[in-house]
Amino acid sequence: MTEAFLFLDPISDLPGFHPYWIPRQGGVDVWGDRDFALRNLAPHHEAVFAAEYPDVTTRHHAEQVHGNRISVITSPSGEPSLTHPDVDGLVTDLPNQLLAIYVADCAAIYLADPVKRAVALLHSGRKGTEGNILGQAVATMKSEYGTDAENLICLVSPCIRPPNYEVDIASLIHEQATALGIKNFHDSRENTAADLTRHYSYRIEKGQTGRMLALLSIQ
Repeated sequence: MTEAFLFLDPISDLPGFHPYWIPRQGGVDVWGDRDFALRNLAPHHEAVFAAEYPDVTTRHHAEQVHGNRISVITSPSGEPSLTHPDVDGLVTDLPNQLLAIYVADCAAIYLADPVKRAVALLHSGRKGTEGNILGQAVATMKSEYGTDAENLICLVSPCIRPPNYEVDIASLIHEQATALGIKNFHDSRENTAADLTRHYSYRIEKGQTGRMLALLSIQ
């Protein structure tokens, strides 16, 4: 496990919870639009899925429209991969369902409830953060599973930060987490725009770049 994964430890240490982070992949041509980059990254991502999540039945992706809507996964799907339209967050308490979020400056927020054994994975860029997607996810987990915010573990992935961006997304997410009553909050404190050997940065690379991939499941 590389240094880039250390921020996941608070959830990785929970029995039966499996978060993962796929950073920048050296040597992969990503100089193009999103579809081009993801097509070239696909073999590397598939290798991770096979190695880390061999028992997963379905991989769930959010469409990621820069909003704050949440999709609740309530039953297994027969599809190996499924994209949930018009949402930026995924929530489930089902085992072997892999939640997946692409990012390249926006934050991925990991949520785990070790009491109710439920998880959420969120795409929180500027618009999603301003729309408090974290609050939407916590409210959804409370209504669906009876989650108490005080029991949640909340992790923020590498994301763009000042001075490379005028909005401090991670700090805003921390403020929202505190207001929600989340006490177990962890920030990776990594700036995606500051080190292009470790991260893709949509802003610095003018949109012609790849995507990191945040993953989370209950096993």
